[in-house]
Amino acid sequence: MSLETRSSEVFRFGTFEVNVRVGEVRKQGVRIKLREQPFHVLTVLLQRSGEVVTREELRSQIWAADTFVDFDNSLNTSINKLREALGDSAENPRFIETLPRRGYRFIAPVTCDNRKKTAVTSAGWKIAVPLFVVAAALLVGGLFWRMRQGPRLTEKDTIVLADFANTTGDAVFDDTLKQGLRVQLEQSPFLNILSDERVSEQLTLMGRPRDERLTKQLARDLCQRVGSKAVLAGSIASLGTHYVLGLSAFDCHTGDALTSEQVEADSREHVLRALGDAATKTRAKLGESLVAIQGYDAPVEQATTSSLEALQAYSLGQKTWLTKGVDDSFPFFQRAVELDPKFAMAYSRLGTAYNDVGEGVLSVVNTRKGYQLREKVSQRERLYIESHYHHYATGDLEKAERVYEFWQQIYPRDWVPYTQLVGVYAELGKYEKALMEAREELLLDQSNQVIYNDLAGSYLDLNRLAEADAVLKQAEERKIESGELLGGRYQLALLRGDAGEMERLAASAAGKPVAEYLLFLDTFLDAYHGRRKKVRELLRRKVEFAEHSGATVRAASHYADAGLMEAYFGNPQQARADAETALKVSAKRDSGVTSASALALALAGDTTQAEKLAAELSQKFPLNTRVQSCALPTIHAAIALHRGNADKALELLPGTMGPYDLGATALLDPMYIRGRAYLMLQDGGAAAVEFRKVIDHPWHRTGNLVGALSHLGLARAYALRGEKAKSRTAYQDFLALWKDADPDIPILKQAKAEYAKLH
Repeated sequence: MSLETRSSEVFRFGTFEVNVRVGEVRKQGVRIKLREQPFHVLTVLLQRSGEVVTREELRSQIWAADTFVDFDNSLNTSINKLREALGDSAENPRFIETLPRRGYRFIAPVTCDNRKKTAVTSAGWKIAVPLFVVAAALLVGGLFWRMRQGPRLTEKDTIVLADFANTTGDAVFDDTLKQGLRVQLEQSPFLNILSDERVSEQLTLMGRPRDERLTKQLARDLCQRVGSKAVLAGSIASLGTHYVLGLSAFDCHTGDALTSEQVEADSREHVLRALGDAATKTRAKLGESLVAIQGYDAPVEQATTSSLEALQAYSLGQKTWLTKGVDDSFPFFQRAVELDPKFAMAYSRLGTAYNDVGEGVLSVVNTRKGYQLREKVSQRERLYIESHYHHYATGDLEKAERVYEFWQQIYPRDWVPYTQLVGVYAELGKYEKALMEAREELLLDQSNQVIYNDLAGSYLDLNRLAEADAVLKQAEERKIESGELLGGRYQLALLRGDAGEMERLAASAAGKPVAEYLLFLDTFLDAYHGRRKKVRELLRRKVEFAEHSGATVRAASHYADAGLMEAYFGNPQQARADAETALKVSAKRDSGVTSASALALALAGDTTQAEKLAAELSQKFPLNTRVQSCALPTIHAAIALHRGNADKALELLPGTMGPYDLGATALLDPMYIRGRAYLMLQDGGAAAVEFRKVIDHPWHRTGNLVGALSHLGLARAYALRGEKAKSRTAYQDFLALWKDADPDIPILKQAKAEYAKLH
């Protein structure tokens, strides 16, 4: 098909839109610069998406035969420019696949919007086309009539899944078939299935239990409430030893039927296979292209599990996590992998759950197992498994970032990669990018508590308190509640110094899982103000919380944090004791426990043990961004500093760490230790720069101990420069922060003595 006959079309794939008529490529509404030849190459590939387009075909359609041009070089340049604009690569293609010695193929799902009818210039065709249309109408009239009877959905429409009507008497089908259907449909880049999270939130707003079963009528009511288009309902009935499954979709506003499908399974073991067949046929009837279905249609029993019992346990794990919290979901996911040891997605979800509760070792084990079993899963599940493997198992944040971004390209309406990118960007110090992702999330779903928490957290990271407050109030007005949002309100009150609000929120959290998080914030806040004895009492309670739930790694992390606090306070003996306890409590240590313990030991003077732990970290976590880019340089710099080699410390911890300095990964320690190194070198100006960076970061007021200590570091830096007035002010700032501190803390005694000398 020539460019002339398709010139009015608009193509869409991932987050991109290509308007052929005006010659524009836009990503999420923002125009991308692309020269004429690469644009024409893209247009041809889009017109024939899924097909191999030979190099000769591209030449004949784009480069005139009588034009002198180095065709091969020009085409290669165009393809490279095109990939650069789309963020694609030849090695791991997301959009344009190279077939050596043959040509190219556009592999991502494409939708097309023909905005006006084609103008046909040939006089002969002016006569022939009407005759052809009449003949075609006679031949396919029945098909046309059927299409009119079954209105199709668009990619903007949302579908609500009702629970299956199960009349077999076999409870294994309860929840199980709906979960299997969701897996099958969610691999479609075209269909937009209302998430379980949004369904649960809407049920709450409707005054119903979060886990209430969705009958067809309730699903229709919910569908209308959220502005969705259709309800898809399923049923299963027994017919002797056979089973009959039905799927039917209807417009939730008019009640009109959209499509229906009925299949039969000859045994209980083949029910999931039959469900997959029905789902595939339903996707086609609802308007999805054949190309998309062929590219994203892993069989349901292959994409999840062939075991009904394992799928049921997995489904219950998902529902329990959503309605009761992550801690209650573990038995179900564990049961799922016991029933089917090859259930890749169940392992991956279990790994995510362990990560959420701070059990890094178990998270790595299960996430890696899911990754090893990922070969036959659906495309969407593969993206989940691979991204979380890089994020949680190897810790390679840059690679995780790339997979999440690719996930967005394939499934631009799926909120999961957006929320994950918010976290990754925050860890890498890319706070503005994290905020952009959180804003995009909210456009996708305005009833998901996770998204409000992401957006409020992004504003807090940027010290934009009024905007964070507005987001939290908006969630509250919409009656969207969660432990995370309560924690966000507590953190906001902490930043504002609103002790009354903090006390009110803490009282409302009593007895809830979020209470441990608030206790976590309180611990760091007390450390920030030098209330050592209170910190150690809170530490005891935190360890009890962790041990009660069997979370040994979490308990170990509390001891490691205490050791780091004692090292900064100037209590080396206690710091070493706490670090050693942390290492003993968690025999299979994760990177966080090992890193914090090693830094505590380095600062406390046990450089031999710190070096040993650093070597262990380097060997066990070779791809981990946090370890390799932040933890190891900081540990080695602290070792050098203790040995009196400030130049070596600065060499190990250069000022060019980029975003890692201010990211969640570093926790401000590199800047603080760099400042101490400059103090040792008597370079007050450079030291002041480092301490000021810490103080200006909003995190220093959320309980980060080095934030408080940086006021003291700044005072010492000004004193070196002979700026006594500034030095006195900085000392006063530190002593004001520590007005309620335990008086026997060594670093406080030193600060008071130094301040006295200024007078």
